[in-house]
Amino acid sequence: MNKKLVLKYFLLILFLVSLTIIYINSNKENKEISSVEVRDEIETYTSSNIMKDVSYISKDINGNEYIIKASEGQIDISDGSTIFLTDVRALIKLKNANNIEINSDFGKYNINNFDTIFSKNVIITYLDNKITSDYLDFSMKRNSLIISRNIIYTNNENILNADVVEINIQTKDTKILMYEDNKKVNIRSKK
Repeated sequence: MNKKLVLKYFLLILFLVSLTIIYINSNKENKEISSVEVRDEIETYTSSNIMKDVSYISKDINGNEYIIKASEGQIDISDGSTIFLTDVRALIKLKNANNIEINSDFGKYNINNFDTIFSKNVIITYLDNKITSDYLDFSMKRNSLIISRNIIYTNNENILNADVVEINIQTKDTKILMYEDNKKVNIRSKK
């Protein structure tokens, strides 16, 4: 009987060890599958954040229209109201004045208040005036364009270099400034 009892214990231990090994292997496979699934979900989420051929149109209470287009837009994950734009083209259609065109390599657009920051290779065109810079802050609420960094302002007669140009969209009042008091705005005639 002793042999039968030892054989039963041996078979029971062998059975328990086999179950334990199967259980451990099964859990490893499930964990690997779960981690792969999570990675796929994260990749899908981040890749769906990019939009192609973005376009927004808005109007203010005075009837001025603001149209902005970009070849690509990416929603800011930390702030869903902000969109980062690439290859940006904007048009400000003023009700009682000529249009203002803006082009830049990059932009940051707020879908709540329509404020836009244009950056890198910024070109502003209004009538015969052309302003190039590296940075432009546009606000419909303020009715202003604040242009800065490497400004070159040209028209049919002059070339102007300055640090900051502020333009009121409604009144067309323009302020041309330098950061330092001892520096002066540089104006050259084309003739």
